Amino acid sequence: MNETLVQKQFGVAAADYATSAVHASGPSLARLVALVPTQREWSALDVATGAGHTALAFAPLVASVVASDITDAMLRETEKLAAARGLTNVETAKGEAGKLSFADSSFDLVTCRLAAHHFPDVSAFVADSFRVMKPGGFFALVDNVSPDEKMLPLATPAEALNAARTFNTFERTRDPSHARALSLEEWLALMSKTGFTAITSELLDQHIAFVPWTERMRCTPETVEVLKSMLFNDDLLRTFLRPREENGELVFTLQEAIIVARKPS
Repeated sequence: MNETLVQKQFGVAAADYATSAVHASGPSLARLVALVPTQREWSALDVATGAGHTALAFAPLVASVVASDITDAMLRETEKLAAARGLTNVETAKGEAGKLSFADSSFDLVTCRLAAHHFPDVSAFVADSFRVMKPGGFFALVDNVSPDEKMLPLATPAEALNAARTFNTFERTRDPSHARALSLEEWLALMSKTGFTAITSELLDQHIAFVPWTERMRCTPETVEVLKSMLFNDDLLRTFLRPREENGELVFTLQEAIIVARKPS
């Protein structure tokens, strides 16, 4: 992930992400909050906060939240939304996901939602999240995942691998700052290797309206046509994303992984 590219892409779109239904109130947000056994005395960190929706969802449940992002425009949206909701325990901090500028064992909870597919080094992000977390702390993640053999049971291993590559190309065509969406199994293996325990996971459908999805990234008409062609003309991608018309608009479905894990005490 090129930091300048990410800042350019999301700086322009910051206000759109503040009002995006997928990010502001998508089902994975409520589910993530429900899965984490928050305590009033906790300190929390939300990595790559975007417009701050995850940070603000947890803020009423904990003592304090730091909302971190590399994009100034996103942090300003977070501050505006926090002020509008009367949340005084939220502060913002600029920083990269893989190089968190916080001391070891600083937080009871580290969250990250719908952002990790932009990170250039997911392993560094997970390792640094582990570092800044207190012993016994919780890690709560939501991200779009790539298809694998479990999601495409009729595909061969080679076909499933190719479908994952095609899916990431599809995402990158719409948003050049997209790096790679891992599969659920890759996430679980990485978190286990890092040292997290009590790892639980589930998958959730996230229905995406195609037009707003392309508009948030200011896609050109030519790019929109390429995306439509990929969506309908690649058999495995079509099987995974299930494009269809609903109420007169094009819709497809992403798979979001929700993962909650704990750092050993």
